[in-house]
Amino acid sequence: QVQLVESGGGLVQAGGSLRLSCAASGLTFSTYSMGWFRQAPGKEREFVAATSWSGGRISYADSVKGRFTISRDNAKNTVVLQMNSLKPEDTAVYYCAVGRDYRDLVLGGVDYWGKGTLVTVSS
Repeated sequence: QVQLVESGGGLVQAGGSLRLSCAASGLTFSTYSMGWFRQAPGKEREFVAATSWSGGRISYADSVKGRFTISRDNAKNTVVLQMNSLKPEDTAVYYCAVGRDYRDLVLGGVDYWGKGTLVTVSS
């Protein structure tokens, strides 16, 4: 049974930073691409960032480029999203996601979802 458990969300002022972490279990972590998506109130879920199984390929949504960094530790079965220079429009529930195919994952082809962690950025 695959489990993805996110942590690190919370309330932060605009310009601040947060570090989201996702711990995975029940799968061979090092063979999967990992990603983060988010869903703001009243909006559809959208892609934020993804990393291939080796970390050799990484993609970001244009809205977070230069501010967010995704990384993974295959020895610890974790993926981290470092978020800097946060803006009120980054407020959303952030979801960890797993996909077998990197390109599909970037396009929303997710095999497993976490339950999400709430990030609130105040102005």
